Amino acid sequence: MPTGAELFVSTLKHLGVTHLFTLVGDHLNEVLRVAAREGLRLVDVRHESAAAHMADGWGRFTRRPGVSIVTGGPGHTNSLTGIATAFTTCSPMIAVSGMRPSRLADRNAFQDLDQVGTARDITKWSAVPPEASQLPFYLGRAFNAALEGRPGPVHLSVPVDFFTAQVASAPALPDPPVMPRLRPDPGDIDRLLALLAAAERPVVVAGSGVWWSDAGPELQQVLHRGGLPLYTVCLARGVVSDLDPHCFGYADASLNRAAQRAFQEADLFLVLGKRIDYRLAMGGPRGLNAQAKVVQVDIHAPELGLNRRLDLAVCADAKAVLAALLALLPRDAPPSRAAWLDHLRTLDQAWRDELRATSATPGPLLHPGAVFQALAPLLPENATLCWDGGDFVHWGRAMLPARRPMHWLRLGPLATLGSCLPIGLTAQLLRPDQPSIVISGDGSLGFYLAELDTAVRHNLPVIVIVGNDGCWGIERELQLGIYGDGRTTACDLRRTRYDLVMKALGGEGEHVERPEDLRPAFTRALASGRPYLLNIEIRAARSPLSAYQLEAKK
Repeated sequence: MPTGAELFVSTLKHLGVTHLFTLVGDHLNEVLRVAAREGLRLVDVRHESAAAHMADGWGRFTRRPGVSIVTGGPGHTNSLTGIATAFTTCSPMIAVSGMRPSRLADRNAFQDLDQVGTARDITKWSAVPPEASQLPFYLGRAFNAALEGRPGPVHLSVPVDFFTAQVASAPALPDPPVMPRLRPDPGDIDRLLALLAAAERPVVVAGSGVWWSDAGPELQQVLHRGGLPLYTVCLARGVVSDLDPHCFGYADASLNRAAQRAFQEADLFLVLGKRIDYRLAMGGPRGLNAQAKVVQVDIHAPELGLNRRLDLAVCADAKAVLAALLALLPRDAPPSRAAWLDHLRTLDQAWRDELRATSATPGPLLHPGAVFQALAPLLPENATLCWDGGDFVHWGRAMLPARRPMHWLRLGPLATLGSCLPIGLTAQLLRPDQPSIVISGDGSLGFYLAELDTAVRHNLPVIVIVGNDGCWGIERELQLGIYGDGRTTACDLRRTRYDLVMKALGGEGEHVERPEDLRPAFTRALASGRPYLLNIEIRAARSPLSAYQLEAKK
């Protein structure tokens, strides 16, 4: 007779799971032993939230659920931040937690708490299977829930005795989920075509829904055939390369002042798979022209018109909508759009010139922008850039182009500092022949610093670039700008030698202080084939993002 652990693992394999992200504990010993015996790769981390972040990363990269499995009690609560990050990013993942034996429910057992309740508000579904024989059914339902409609995380808590229990008759394994596309109403496509034809200054804003629906190729064709400009954000960064003549980079005005100008001048917005949220200033005049018409396409109906009145709401899959447009759009773009595209290119060039000029400002230590100016020609096109937190990081986000789909990763709407290090490890795991580069401030690095050990133990040659200014940079700039007395509170850090920390954990690292040392150090990091950390001493410099935030507060 199979045990619950054997049923659990065989179901995961049947559903296509090859990796488990975990941190060992007493609730998991049986299932982890079976998983290792049956050929699943166990990626064990140093903090349970990092396991959830890695599973979230798997979901982002593959569009299939990543699976984390941690112990109950504090192991479960530690994982909640990673689960919440996946929830706000709409990333499919299965978060499994062990728990006390089933017979000890409600009896003050060791490490017992309401795990389902704590996870319910940050998951699409949260449950405890009633018995070991139900593990396949609950896993199948979890996979379907994670992928149905707008994707997201689900949670299962499994009593430890279910893994050791013997199951008299093995139930049928669930079929892998197949998700049909939600197609648009033909009348909505006709109205959208009419709005596009009437617009003189249209703008397309693409968000994560374009990535989830794999709609990049259709989007690029629509842009070229319709003479439309594109701005991307969230997981859509790179679905159409920023080097494409119709793509003008970030749709986030806090990092792209050219987009801010364009959004004030546009007369029509086509928002594809993107929430009209804080990144678009809730659809208000600071984000989108108040007089412009707005069309929103989203697979999740409650999102439509949430923060801005719409002229057309289309509840459908982005790929299906774009395919329907392609079937009806004329082959040649309207000639009148050429002037609008040229104007946007002028705005874009002026903004990039401003960034370069600011980065060249002389001063002590390296300017953050100068770091990215030096690295730009050295970055391999196939590198996955994982942008963590820090004012240093936002200079790079503003300056470097996104060139490939899902090769530009950000924290997500929850802005979970530190999470891009474990996500970057997942990128390296999935793309062993392509460099994964994590860019972080010194403050953000501290959250998951021990995962440098994970990189070494699992031979994941991620490159970590740390801009070290010895402080919490954004909060420092906000306090200096808001209070105006030249003082900051709780913002200072030490200029720690993080390169030596990496070396102590078994990786490689360098300390960079001079501009002329930056390029050789990065070249060595790329060639090393080892986990490598560049600790770059930078000076304080208010990023475009913190400057934008200050403007919003005044």
